[in-house]
Amino acid sequence: MSWIDTVRTGFEAVRSHRLRSGLTVLGILIGIAAVILTVGLGEGAQGQVRAQINALGSNLLIVSPGSSTSGGGLRGGFGSASTLTRADADALASKTAAPDIAAVAPTTSSSATLITSSSNWTTNAVGTTPSWLRVRARKLDSGRFFTDTENRNAAAVVVLGSSTADQLFSGRDPIGQTVSINNVPLQVVGVLAPSGSSGSTNDDDTALVPFNTAAQRLFGGSARTAVSTIYVEATSSGSLSAAYQETQQELLALHGTSSSANADFTITSQQSILSAATSVDRTLTILLGGIAAISLLVGGIGVMNIMLVSVTERVREIGLRKALGARPRVIRRQFLVEASVLGLAGGVLGVLVGLVGAKILPHFVSSPVTLSPAASCAAIVIAIGIGIAFGVYPASRAARLAPIDALRTE
Repeated sequence: MSWIDTVRTGFEAVRSHRLRSGLTVLGILIGIAAVILTVGLGEGAQGQVRAQINALGSNLLIVSPGSSTSGGGLRGGFGSASTLTRADADALASKTAAPDIAAVAPTTSSSATLITSSSNWTTNAVGTTPSWLRVRARKLDSGRFFTDTENRNAAAVVVLGSSTADQLFSGRDPIGQTVSINNVPLQVVGVLAPSGSSGSTNDDDTALVPFNTAAQRLFGGSARTAVSTIYVEATSSGSLSAAYQETQQELLALHGTSSSANADFTITSQQSILSAATSVDRTLTILLGGIAAISLLVGGIGVMNIMLVSVTERVREIGLRKALGARPRVIRRQFLVEASVLGLAGGVLGVLVGLVGAKILPHFVSSPVTLSPAASCAAIVIAIGIGIAFGVYPASRAARLAPIDALRTE
């Protein structure tokens, strides 16, 4: 019997028992679809986390102040002290001290109520330098960012986040309008392009003013010299580690300590944040993928059961074929082809269900589903492999039947 005859016979055998074959295919279909959607959800979640972290800025280091201790001995968390100053940021911007640092953006922030002639909104007011736009990899939707001259002169200007602008002006053009912070009137010169939310923080709900404006005219007190965060951009992703070392050594020298264990500041890189966030998603993906793989195992057992039943029902047919000269390998090949057909049908239908699910699921969950053609093709190959693997024993059992015993079977 040729391969073409074997394949045709296999398809006819599967088609002649449609209900039984359909239930077997259903088991493989569910397993393949579950694996595809589970892995797609995991990859989509990792991609979403990666995009949110990359939205912080390109090749970014985040320097935060250390912890504070109250008079009663209570220690605050990291970032609660005022251990970073504008002088620290200026020192890091020096190419002599830190040649692998491309730009530095110190920030000082405080909650503030913005008031217009017809509305008000409480948001996070941030004092920073013009390099903030580059370091944080943000873009403008309209208007412009404030300049170095405006920063030096403590100009009364402000750049609003897109959400803040919508709350204050309800769709009207905010450029040229006036908002007041702590009774200081500020002219709106620009609006940031939307960047989305990261965790519980809405990055589009903010108001940016020149650092000197915030220090001298809005906040006062320790905010005149202290900064809440220093954003550092490395010259490239390859020099991020060198920029980290330069930042650490320069700040340790400025703060009069030689040990990083005694440092009154912390430095966080994008890689460490990304690694911590994606490791959780990867672990969940592996866990859920393992659970989905169990359904594939169940589908494979279903294939074996159906093929064993098929062998039992067709004992006389097998005996007749062997009596007419069919060799054991031909009988084995026939049953393996039938098992492969069941696996192929389940794999193809499972991929189709997975594709449909990838379109529907994002409407019910907050995470996108990322599918790749390579993964879909691999799923079909796995389904066929399951059919073959679980069809080997029934096929071998059929091939071992003696013709005379098979023909005597009623």
